[in-house]
This record gives sequence, C-alpha cells and structure tokens, in this order.
Amino acid sequence: MANLKSIADAAKKELANLTGFSYPAVVEIKQNGNGWKVGVEIVEKKSIPEAMDILGFYEVQVDAAGDVVDYTRKGLRKRIDTQSIGAI
Repeated sequence: MANLKSIADAAKKELANLTGFSYPAVVEIKQNGNGWKVGVEIVEKKSIPEAMDILGFYEVQVDAAGDVVDYTRKGLRKRIDTQSIGAI
C-alpha cells in the first residue's frame, strides 16, 4: 500500500501530464474502498494579477497500487475566490 505523500505525488504528476496544466496542489485525500480520492487544484489560466488566475478543481481516483485510474474536473474558480468549489 502506498503512503499519502506518494498518493498525492502520483495524482499531481499524472493530472499535470494528462491536462497539460501546471502547478497542481492537493487539497484533499480520502480513502475510497481499495483506493483513494484526491482533490487537486491546478492553474488552468494564468492572469495578471495572479489573483485572477483560473483554477480547476479535479477529483482524481488512485488505486491501491498508487496508479491514477480516473479523473474528473469538478469546477473552476478564480484564485481570489476564497470559497471552496466542493469536496470530493
């Protein structure tokens, strides 16, 4: 079984590779049966000022071996918006 750091790293790396976006940040991790659901925010559009960057919130499914098996974008927000998009 993988540890939380390796689960988070796998989700961030694979999401960045799949979407082509940069700067992923894990905001949630929850165990889900034999795997994990990982909530990741990632910069989808850089802006000036940075407060106007557009962040996507993704739910990433990671299996017990630490492999990403699924991901879904759950929403978008501006960096300045402090309200969470939702939970995984």
